[in-house]
Amino acid sequence: MRIAFSPCPNDTFVFHAWVHGLLPGAPKLNVTYADIDITNKLAVSADGPDVLKISYAALPWVLSEYALLPCGGALGRGCGPLVLTRSGVTATQDPASLSGRRVAVPSERSTAYLLFRLWAARHVPGGVGEIVVMPFHEIMPAVRDGLIDAGLVIHEARFTYPSYGLSLLTDLGGWWESDTNLPIPLGAIIAKRSLDLNAIAGWTRASVEYAWAHPEASREYVLHHAQEMDPQVAQAHIALYVNDFTANLGDDGYAAVTALLGRAAEEGFVPEFDLSALR
Repeated sequence: MRIAFSPCPNDTFVFHAWVHGLLPGAPKLNVTYADIDITNKLAVSADGPDVLKISYAALPWVLSEYALLPCGGALGRGCGPLVLTRSGVTATQDPASLSGRRVAVPSERSTAYLLFRLWAARHVPGGVGEIVVMPFHEIMPAVRDGLIDAGLVIHEARFTYPSYGLSLLTDLGGWWESDTNLPIPLGAIIAKRSLDLNAIAGWTRASVEYAWAHPEASREYVLHHAQEMDPQVAQAHIALYVNDFTANLGDDGYAAVTALLGRAAEEGFVPEFDLSALR
């Protein structure tokens, strides 16, 4: 079975057991490790993988071919994307400062960018200027070096941005939670509708549960793919993004996804689609 997910600690932690053949009866996986922008594009390719981790924001483009699984993904509270600027130069907490500016984002179909667009529509008069897509690990250096006015960052950047001399302009997750009282839907696990979705969800959930039961088993694998990340940062990353929603979306999880994509469709940021296709 072909699967694609990011090399980030939360994904490698979740799928370690399945990748390493530790789940009785689960098929062998052929893994592609790729940045979220790439997996979002793989999902709309002619011959995409059987299972993928994509942005929730990319779901409306793929729901005819893929189904959202109720487990394995990333939702939560206090874990949303951040908008950063350079300390001492463009540092400000006034959203209007982004008017006409160049902003780097990790993917045009990322949940981070969708949240940013929903937030900016309310808070940035006249809108931002140029949007530049770049791999997320390149964004903070680009802001630090003045190549970009602001950067939209995700994942472990929450813990490391001060070391780049950057300042927080806004926490989009905090804004979303205060506005909706719902968790933040970040990354989804999807599988082709032609496959046995119940079985795939079962193997995914079993992999999550194995990871929790044996947290040290995946340590070497996680750090190998974590781009020389500090082990403590990797652990903090896992603790933040692998939570109860990873085992089961539940009513709050589905409500969060429906709210995000429903608002986005109303704004014309994503294609209109049948919200019932999410479950």
